[in-house]
Amino acid sequence: MTGNHWMFMNIISNAIDALQERKEQAQKQIRIQTKIVNNNLIRVIINDNRPGIDSTIQNKIFEPFFTTKPVNQGTGLGLAISYQIIQKHHGNLDVSSDVGNGTEFVIEIPVLQDQESVTSDQ
Repeated sequence: MTGNHWMFMNIISNAIDALQERKEQAQKQIRIQTKIVNNNLIRVIINDNRPGIDSTIQNKIFEPFFTTKPVNQGTGLGLAISYQIIQKHHGNLDVSSDVGNGTEFVIEIPVLQDQESVTSDQ
């Protein structure tokens, strides 16, 4: 799996895991939206109606080895690796969450320049 696939699969996989923790019988949802912003930025929004991430740990979720999962069920590397991949592509990964109402991840990555532009920059 390439790095780009890895970053999306980690975020979606975490959303699926969290939705499975949700006890209510409400419809469980994960939505993915994509958009080109100003012809130079790809924005991918992944949101869900999972239990949410407490504000006291939101600033830690991109740290290596941080996990809220039980022992032997998570390494704490998924979101950290996703964050690093996005940073490597000069992008941003942000999270906002409301406990009880869901979480939203926003990924923004610059649109790939054509080969001529890339070559002239080197």
